[in-house]
Amino acid sequence: MTLEEVVGCDITDKKMETVSQALEELLVAAQRQDCLTVGVYESAKLMNVDPDSVVLCILATDEEDEDDIALQIHFTLLQAFCCENDINILRVSGLRRLAQVLEEPSTVENNNSEPRDFHCILVSQNPQCQPLKCQALKEVGNYCDESRCKNQWVPYLSLQER
Repeated sequence: MTLEEVVGCDITDKKMETVSQALEELLVAAQRQDCLTVGVYESAKLMNVDPDSVVLCILATDEEDEDDIALQIHFTLLQAFCCENDINILRVSGLRRLAQVLEEPSTVENNNSEPRDFHCILVSQNPQCQPLKCQALKEVGNYCDESRCKNQWVPYLSLQER
């Protein structure tokens, strides 16, 4: 391994960690302002009705979801729609971490209702609220832009449990 490869790996790891933290901050801020849409079907409905309001699409899977053909078909369609409508898109792993960040109650506390589907999350600009302007949104957007410049059209992040 060359020095450039070692230094490059370290910089990439730090960048990924920074973007992961920014994504978590963005999700919390968007949830507070009621600018999140959670669930594959709910997201598809919003994008059909008001695609201009969507600023980020997050597609989340874990290893056990890789064999779910229906989910992969939905992801392919959502990715195509996002690319066509110039919506930033991000693939992440760590559904449990997403549930923690968005404060999803555990199944013991939440035995009456079904858990939310975190496979697809949209961050949108809600016209009734203040525009969602935060440094975290800029950082995640910059990461998506940089990835596209490197011909990686759907960047990937791994959310680490804490």
